[in-house]
Amino acid sequence: MTLVKICGVKDAAGFDATVAARADMVGFVFYPASPRAVTPAEAAALSGRAAGGPERVGLFVDPEDALLEAVLAALPLDLVQLHGEETPARAAEIRARFGRPVMKALGVAEPTDLARLADYAPAVDRFLLDAKPMPGAALPGGNATAFDWRLVAGAAIPRPWLLAGGLTPDNVAEALRQSGAPGVDVSSGVEQARGVKDPARIAKFVAAARG
Repeated sequence: MTLVKICGVKDAAGFDATVAARADMVGFVFYPASPRAVTPAEAAALSGRAAGGPERVGLFVDPEDALLEAVLAALPLDLVQLHGEETPARAAEIRARFGRPVMKALGVAEPTDLARLADYAPAVDRFLLDAKPMPGAALPGGNATAFDWRLVAGAAIPRPWLLAGGLTPDNVAEALRQSGAPGVDVSSGVEQARGVKDPARIAKFVAAARG
């Protein structure tokens, strides 16, 4: 079954819808510049709304140890997602120091971008393959844009991975068909306004990804 991660959840309606749709992962953003950012206390309160359910993922951008410590003290994350310029050495350091699996996000725009996977593979447990941000973009990540999904079709990706970037309930099935991805990650594609999740779109996305 296709793994589904709903990222950037910041309110009760979005969290409850993610749980109800039986998504595999729910992502909390600990990056203040993001419109989806939450504090450790806010994320812990949301997570406490349901026992069990999706794995809790924390998204960080070049985090200091102090931030990781504060989040993990408030919320027992299942997975740390690194979405900045973290090196393989830093990813390995975080995994060892904090005892959590690490997922590294890497931008893809052309086939040569996949060469970086080999450098990170020994240091991480998963990859998130996202669209590269446009030059001058204020935020990391795909920023609701998609890359050519055919670039990863049949590629030898050395860790389990998720496809991200520009996914919506309407295109996720085609994205899976073209890419062969074992899982998908969505944020803006299931929102009714910037940073505000739409419960109906969350349900529709999960159903389409697993259809």
